[in-house]
Amino acid sequence: MTVIGIDDTDSRERGMCTTYAAATLAERIESAGGRVERTLLVRLNPAVEHKTRGNAALAVHTDLSAEQALVHAEDALSMAETADPKTNPGAVVADCEPEGVPDAVADHARSALRDLLDPEDAVDRIDAAGFERVSAGDGRGLVGALAAVGAWRAFDDWTYEHIAYRQRDRWGTDRDVDAASVRAAADDYYPTVWDTVDRESGYPVCVPRTPCPILYGIRGDDPEACRAVADEIESEPVASAHTFVTNQGTDAHLREAALGAVEDGRADRVTGEVVDPPETREGGHVFLTIGDGGATLSCAAFEPTKRFRDRVRALRVGDRITACGEVSDGTLKLEKFAVRDLVTTERVTPTCPDCGRSMASAGRNQGYRCRDCDTHRDEKAERPLDRDLERGWYEVPPVARRHVAKPLIRGGFDAPVHPER
Repeated sequence: MTVIGIDDTDSRERGMCTTYAAATLAERIESAGGRVERTLLVRLNPAVEHKTRGNAALAVHTDLSAEQALVHAEDALSMAETADPKTNPGAVVADCEPEGVPDAVADHARSALRDLLDPEDAVDRIDAAGFERVSAGDGRGLVGALAAVGAWRAFDDWTYEHIAYRQRDRWGTDRDVDAASVRAAADDYYPTVWDTVDRESGYPVCVPRTPCPILYGIRGDDPEACRAVADEIESEPVASAHTFVTNQGTDAHLREAALGAVEDGRADRVTGEVVDPPETREGGHVFLTIGDGGATLSCAAFEPTKRFRDRVRALRVGDRITACGEVSDGTLKLEKFAVRDLVTTERVTPTCPDCGRSMASAGRNQGYRCRDCDTHRDEKAERPLDRDLERGWYEVPPVARRHVAKPLIRGGFDAPVHPER
């Protein structure tokens, strides 16, 4: 078996898509008489500043020899939008089984999901493993290409995406996809197929808005169900389609971290107590502060997370939560959070047991008394709080979800879930 990894063929301004390069590569391998075992779509660290929209690297597992595979990899890189100076494609060819890559390569794949990596280190690991490589520009694409090579050994939670591609003369134009047919198909196969539409807004999140070749992408836990949804969608002609095995929807990017150990450029899962109440700021963004052991961290639900902000606004000082998301400029951008403990009472001025009126302060440290009845109470009373939240996990809606973030509907969480769809 041979593994071909490729990355960074696309451009934010000019379009293209590395998934399309990989799908084309797979087609060419099969046309040349080779067999493709699977094609991986590997989402990398979403906090990397220089990424294009999804920060995806791709791998093709094939029975071609490494020498034959290298020729096809070079052809795939020729599709890259190198007219954009920010596009720096790279390809790696590994002559080994996908699950037999060296430890250092699997470690590199894990790190590429959670850290910021140096292209020179990637080159050193490629050469140490005896793999072939080809690149253009500054070679930054080799980081993702090597991560894609190591991903099958590094991770064990995989989902699927079936991607339909547009006819080439339509690239960069408005897409013609019937939203009603998307919603109907999504209903038919939910929850096996997820994040196809945002139900509250009705927006078909499976349809991108960039000038790339993708018409739509259907994600789920079963490849046949993903293809069945695609079959029900009414749209402009589909030029080609490919089903990928992917780490999307797995939370593979999250690191467990102590509150005082978070760093910019990473995505963390931290636990703390709300110490500053939620505050809605200009633009509709909602901020709050959590603390633990003397460390504090600002958390934010930005305006694009829509109704999720109401969940954040419902938190109170004293609630204990687990927060997940990318950290940037010292603020964690919330993707989901779990309510661990809720404040269920509040301390209020006591009422007189005789007349039912509110008591008044009897003076500093002297408790409260009723001026009419002369009754007395030493301290404030506790009153039950009616909360809009329950214990468990809450998440952003599909329209705001990161590719790699795990939807609650997939299960496997450590508390009850309150899924968005």
